Amino acid sequence: MATPREKFVEALKSLNKLQEKSTVAIHTDEISNRMHRELLVKNGFLKEVTKGWYIATNPNEREGDTTSWYSSYWEFCVKFLEHKYGSNWCLSADQSLCIHAGNWSVPQQLFVKSPQGNNKPTPLPHNTSLFNMKAELPASDQMVTIRGLRMYNFQASLIYSSAGIYNKNGIDARTVLSLIRDASEVLPILLEQGHTTIGGRLAGAFRNIQRDKIADQIIDTMKQAGYDIRENDPFQTKVEINLSAREHSPFVNRIKLMWLQMRENIINDFPPAPGIPKDHEAYLKNVDEVYVTDAYHSLSIERYKVTPELIERVSSGQWDNKENTEDKKQKDAMAARGYYQSFQVVKETIVKILNNANPGVQTDKDHQKWYRELFDPSVSAGILKASDLAGYRNNQVYIGGSKHVPLSVDAMRDAMPILFELLENEPEASVRAILGHFVFVFIHPYMDGNGRMGRFLMNVMLASGGYPWTVIPVEKRAEYMKALEQASAEQDISTFSQFMAYLVKEGLAGKPVAVLP
Repeated sequence: MATPREKFVEALKSLNKLQEKSTVAIHTDEISNRMHRELLVKNGFLKEVTKGWYIATNPNEREGDTTSWYSSYWEFCVKFLEHKYGSNWCLSADQSLCIHAGNWSVPQQLFVKSPQGNNKPTPLPHNTSLFNMKAELPASDQMVTIRGLRMYNFQASLIYSSAGIYNKNGIDARTVLSLIRDASEVLPILLEQGHTTIGGRLAGAFRNIQRDKIADQIIDTMKQAGYDIRENDPFQTKVEINLSAREHSPFVNRIKLMWLQMRENIINDFPPAPGIPKDHEAYLKNVDEVYVTDAYHSLSIERYKVTPELIERVSSGQWDNKENTEDKKQKDAMAARGYYQSFQVVKETIVKILNNANPGVQTDKDHQKWYRELFDPSVSAGILKASDLAGYRNNQVYIGGSKHVPLSVDAMRDAMPILFELLENEPEASVRAILGHFVFVFIHPYMDGNGRMGRFLMNVMLASGGYPWTVIPVEKRAEYMKALEQASAEQDISTFSQFMAYLVKEGLAGKPVAVLP
């Protein structure tokens, strides 16, 4: 008879075979041995999602951690829906529009259409659910499949989305509108189905984003065809922005829209920028004085276990990753040393900006060097290869506990130049700091170190307005992460802006809230 250990090994082997096929969602039939399933669940390698369905999980994941679910969400939905409906399903028009806009955040409730639907929800982990709408599918030429998800194509998603999408998901709606090159992409459906109300709403929406030509073509063509059409702007606000019709990627216009929508909140929250200080040396001395506190809190936010003493040791050169075996193995010490090295080159960027270099242009030139220094000790220790620091990531990443799915590799490469273009042209230092940090981590251009890099970028931009170097206290980690999540998943920057404005105001008043233990 097999021992408990041998049984567990067999269970792990069965899971490994599935994972070799890149299987994330697992149906009972795929691990038919009940004992194996129970052993894998008990030891944290599987988690039940709904009856008969599981996802693979990290056994070290903490109780209540959402990471495994959110990172598996879309792949699970594809496999679950295919098992339930075959190919006879598609996402709702509203959800399709969000995805076409590049919004892959996990929704609280995913609406799915199928003639076999029962108009009932399927409860899923962490208060999410899937609603099975009983409804006919759109015509095949109005559908598209992306990452296995069957959905409306972007033209049909605009036509058939609800009127509420324009204000509930205004950035998504404007982003997809900007992808339409001319009225002929939507007019055939509008004319064939006689959609006068929808046509009037679309015309108003196009005029709202300054696409008057498309708006006029919709109105004139439908009137000429004998329809009584009345233009109606579905948005509650206007935007003054040039959204390029030549962009194939939705992320360029999406980030521009986020920037425009969010910047006024930040300007209202922040005190006026003090301006570049006349005494550069005094400013840099203050930056040096806050280094140990900043390193302790920034590294602790990333869950490294560091102490002020360790930070002092590695910054003074007493840490030796070549001769001292314990130091070589010590990931916390390597992180601290990398932070020190990166901090030094970040200061060099600040010096150039204090001497009138454009903050966006200079940061674009220098930020890759910050990153290389951040992980240089890991290269020296042989943990990373030098090629790992050659540039941006080449694989998809996920953020622990976040509904927001960072941009794909291709989208990320489209988006990074836009971030630096926006930083270059933004006149307000507070906006450069807050949106620079937020958009950087929203894009997540590196496999690791994005949080530290985002905080470096933020402080460089604060320096460009003469604001003090601002430390985010580890004690406020949950508040900080929740504020970034609200900005990423809900496009609401207000909480993060107010959070940072408070810290900056305290710093200006000489009352920094971050201290050493």
